[in-house]
Amino acid sequence: MRTIKHHLTEPLLIAYSAGTLPEAFSLVVATHISMCDDCRAQSESLDAVGGAMLDKCGTASLSDDAFAETLALIAGQHEEQRAPVHPAGVFPAPLQEYVGGDLDNVKWRGLGGGVRQAILKTSRDATVRLLRIPAGMAMPDHGHKGTEMTLVLKGAFRDEHDRFGRGDVEIADEHIEHTPVAEEGEDCICLAASDGRMRFNAFIPRIAQPFLRI
Repeated sequence: MRTIKHHLTEPLLIAYSAGTLPEAFSLVVATHISMCDDCRAQSESLDAVGGAMLDKCGTASLSDDAFAETLALIAGQHEEQRAPVHPAGVFPAPLQEYVGGDLDNVKWRGLGGGVRQAILKTSRDATVRLLRIPAGMAMPDHGHKGTEMTLVLKGAFRDEHDRFGRGDVEIADEHIEHTPVAEEGEDCICLAASDGRMRFNAFIPRIAQPFLRI
């Protein structure tokens, strides 16, 4: 089994543990943690630290009807129908729950050149999408207006900075420009979250950008 080389940063793990990440980024973090023993152990340690800090916090007064209101909210919620998790699938469990299944359940939309995407429904402060890049295909060279976090789920890609295989995370910001290229042999499938648009250098991708939501 290949060892994951590119991990989550400590600030990202702290923000995830504290619950301050946008939903889109939290999904990428949760999916990576389910694949990576090192980051999962670090995340569990941070959760333990957070729990210890809460134990030392003072108590807060609640209204007399707070318990009754909480029970009413619980009673008023409909239990969500979640898709069964397939342990042997391409997608780890956190992602399967968002997609409603595994790879066969994705509703892809073509971006041109054989590249496809599927935007997942999350809160509006950031977006997260699945990308399927044909083997050997190069994405247009681009930068970023904000932060993009890309997790490889299947296959691998290379850019000017390194190689990223299954389980690896690449974190790009406005200072990075690159041209990701899917390796030969199999399609590269990624989960990518971003809080800003891509900054394409070529004319045609810039024209198509508003229509493709990238």
